Amino acid sequence: MAQKDDKYTYRVTWSEDDAEYVGLCAEFPSLSWLAQTPQATLNGIRKLVSDVIADMVSNGEPVPEPIATKRFSGKFVVRVPPDVHRQLALEAAEAGVSLNRLASAKLSR
Repeated sequence: MAQKDDKYTYRVTWSEDDAEYVGLCAEFPSLSWLAQTPQATLNGIRKLVSDVIADMVSNGEPVPEPIATKRFSGKFVVRVPPDVHRQLALEAAEAGVSLNRLASAKLSR
């Protein structure tokens, strides 16, 4: 049975190759579950994640934290080629905003 306090990030999508729905979990990218209906797929991947977590706990392995409960600083570093950096800096200057504000606006589209 899947955990009642399960806060992991799931996605159910159709797999044309398998002719079934596939269930995925972002925090456990190596796991998937196939089933004929979206609900059966979600139930299956949640049960699989629950079983894997139980196995990890019994073996003393660290369990991934759900993305939904992680705290994010709002900062990350992105490397771009120098000519892209220059173009973005020019665009920000012409718009009268900081490079950070310009990049944030472009990323949030």
